[in-house]
Amino acid sequence: MGMTIGKNEKPDFFENITFDPVMAAIGSGEKDNDKISPLEEKKKKKAGFYLSLDVLARFTRKFHELKLAGMQIENKSAFVEAAILFALDDIDKGNESKVLQKYHE
Repeated sequence: MGMTIGKNEKPDFFENITFDPVMAAIGSGEKDNDKISPLEEKKKKKAGFYLSLDVLARFTRKFHELKLAGMQIENKSAFVEAAILFALDDIDKGNESKVLQKYHE
């Protein structure tokens, strides 16, 4: 059977297709020059945190929106690291910190 569909044949919409439209739009995110060297990899450690489902969904949605918009974000780990650094810099502001204000309410 070729790529064309005959008169009496119906397409199988439920067949396993390895094509992922999101990955086609944003790419795999991995290029040879993007790979982390073993030395850099040793500087990182896996961390586990529990997040609310709403925060996780918002984070994932924003990550994909930014990737589709062409932002050069390596992966979700790089995105969450940037967010944590931003929050830590904010906390360093002391009384003017938006993060700390959340806990003084």
